[in-house]
Amino acid sequence: MQDTIHIHVNGEARTWRSGASVADLLQDLEIKTERVAVELNLEILDRAAFGQRLLKDGDRVEILSFIGGGAMGSDDEIFHVSIRERAR
Repeated sequence: MQDTIHIHVNGEARTWRSGASVADLLQDLEIKTERVAVELNLEILDRAAFGQRLLKDGDRVEILSFIGGGAMGSDDEIFHVSIRERAR
């Protein structure tokens, strides 16, 4: 069994440890799961599946961050999605 795998995270090639889950990846990258969506090989994952989905060699992961913001004094919060474009 190999110790490392090759994956792409937001378009960037990375070498990662074998046996890691999506949750492990997010934790290692210091990304909190509360405000992200994760796409694994073009499939949007349910947050509850992050710990169960193991990364495999060649996987492509897109991490989408939700950023809150809004007008000063407004009780309404506006959410913007930060998406890094994928090369096609």
